[in-house]
Amino acid sequence: MQTHPSWHRRVWLLAVPIILSNVTVPLVGAADTAVMGHLPGAANIAAVALGASIFSLVFWTFGFLRMGSGGLIAQHYGADDDAAIQNTLLRYLLTAVAISALVLLLHAPLLSLCLWLLDADPQLQAMTSDYYAIRVWSAPATFANYVLLGAFIGLQQTRRVLAFQLLLNLLNIGLDLLFVVVFDFAIQGVAIASVISEYCAMLFALFLIRDHLRAAIKHCTPARLFNRTAVLQLFNINSNIFFRTLLLVGSFFYFHAVSARLGTLTLAANAVLLQLLYICAHALDGFAHATETLVGQAVGARNRGHFKLAIKAATVQAFIVALLFSTTLLLFGTQLIALFTNQTDVRQAAAVMLPWLVAMPLLSIWSYQLDGIFIGATSTAAMRNGMFISTVIFVAVTEMFGEKLNNDGLWLSFAVFSLLRATTLLIKLPSVYRQIPPAPHAS
Repeated sequence: MQTHPSWHRRVWLLAVPIILSNVTVPLVGAADTAVMGHLPGAANIAAVALGASIFSLVFWTFGFLRMGSGGLIAQHYGADDDAAIQNTLLRYLLTAVAISALVLLLHAPLLSLCLWLLDADPQLQAMTSDYYAIRVWSAPATFANYVLLGAFIGLQQTRRVLAFQLLLNLLNIGLDLLFVVVFDFAIQGVAIASVISEYCAMLFALFLIRDHLRAAIKHCTPARLFNRTAVLQLFNINSNIFFRTLLLVGSFFYFHAVSARLGTLTLAANAVLLQLLYICAHALDGFAHATETLVGQAVGARNRGHFKLAIKAATVQAFIVALLFSTTLLLFGTQLIALFTNQTDVRQAAAVMLPWLVAMPLLSIWSYQLDGIFIGATSTAAMRNGMFISTVIFVAVTEMFGEKLNNDGLWLSFAVFSLLRATTLLIKLPSVYRQIPPAPHAS
């Protein structure tokens, strides 16, 4: 099946605003790292890296609020079912409120558990605790923002995604500079900036989606909101994504923990490299999000032809952009590392690992695209199972080769992890296609 040029244009129209918005997400982490990286000692960079990894574990474990809402709303959008869109939005927002209350209630034991797992230097643990004690209060806004962002993507309102992300992340960067550079609040300033930004962005997103919310509240009844079939579907989708995301975030947490075991310098160097990788990953995720919403729309419309065309157009373009990223890192990697820190030892340690970073966009693009396909189709059990297999092998390979090859061994196992994520989903892709009910108008 040849891909009509209109599909490439359609992918670009959806992907470009999301790419622009997504790039601002890791720029916050990059700004955090760069601001702390120009303070004395590698401990400042390392503490921010540990703090960010804890919040990835605690917060993004509930990433089903974004992925589940986006996939379901995309399907309801394809089926032209406004009532289902409204009910789904309300269900996910109520779930976000419940989860944020739970996280705030358990925030102290969660921190203790994470610090015990990390087993980092006592100085790093103290700095990380200072960061966590402030940042955790962003939980209600963060979880609501996951839902609202998923709704925008599912409704193909990519300009609103861009506006939302620009406000959230550029405000965060500006407040970073204000609190750390001007007011000298150090790591506490980074945390305060994140909390303020999340709440401001939440208010803005609620304003943008006010029409859907008004309609949802106006027509809301307990019978519709707590419909047994819909609630069970939401539970099945979300529980699978929850365990899948817990494993994914846990893998990155494990990466930081092994880096900490290898020493503060290695942890700081890897933190810089991961910031560059996050920029590439979030940009490439723009194509995955475009795939997600187009696949969800095709599934909702029962159109197998559009399902295949969306995947082909988005994946071809994603690979081309991944190749451009790898080429850029190859040519300018050392200069990019220098933007994050003025400390010679950290720069040198990061530069040694640069070949691994160059390879990562080309190794990981396939898993990003497949994630988008499976989220759009809400085929979440396969995502959970594939991530379990990938994570187990990642940890096993790291423990086998990590001490022998040091940081090279860690990056080797991380590369294997990326390829396994794609392979385990690719095997299941034909079954996703077969699950789409054929319709007379399918092409």
